[in-house]
Amino acid sequence: MSNSTKLATPMKVITGKDTRWSYANVWEAKSINGGTPKFSVSLIIPKTDTVTVQKIKAAIQAAYEKGQAKLKGNGRTVPPLTAIKTPLRDGDTERPGDPAYADSYFVNANSRTVPGIVDADCNPILTRSEVYSGVYGRASINFYAFNSNGNKGIACGLNNLQKIRDSEPLIGKTRAQTDFTTDDNKDFLD
Repeated sequence: MSNSTKLATPMKVITGKDTRWSYANVWEAKSINGGTPKFSVSLIIPKTDTVTVQKIKAAIQAAYEKGQAKLKGNGRTVPPLTAIKTPLRDGDTERPGDPAYADSYFVNANSRTVPGIVDADCNPILTRSEVYSGVYGRASINFYAFNSNGNKGIACGLNNLQKIRDSEPLIGKTRAQTDFTTDDNKDFLD
């Protein structure tokens, strides 16, 4: 199917190339608080990437409209979108002490199945050390309504990831390549 004949999926978004990955748990599913093990990543989107932000807002709206029966549940009415949990969050207000989230929005995406991970040329990445919290890349995500145990809202599913470029890790540790390509230890090597 060519690009021009693909069916548009209003709840699916491909983020921009300046999206930074944090809490990248993409190689092994992990359980949080005893829940179902999932693959997950926090996608940090610069506020200047207005195209991605608008796509996400439109996808959240589409998921809300499609999921109204689920959101209504046993109630008499569908709660307004402003009254339910949504995945697009403001890093400046929710993570004010974390410089990685400054001037950015973020979305936490997860999946029960392993995401496909490719490089900038769409070649599969199989080496775990190539993908870490701090890299920049694009993400294929989808939005859907949920109604579980009294919690109602829109969630973000993780489909696939494309690494675009390296950056400093977000774990407070530098990369070996960075440490050993500087002149700081020149006297030691002479």
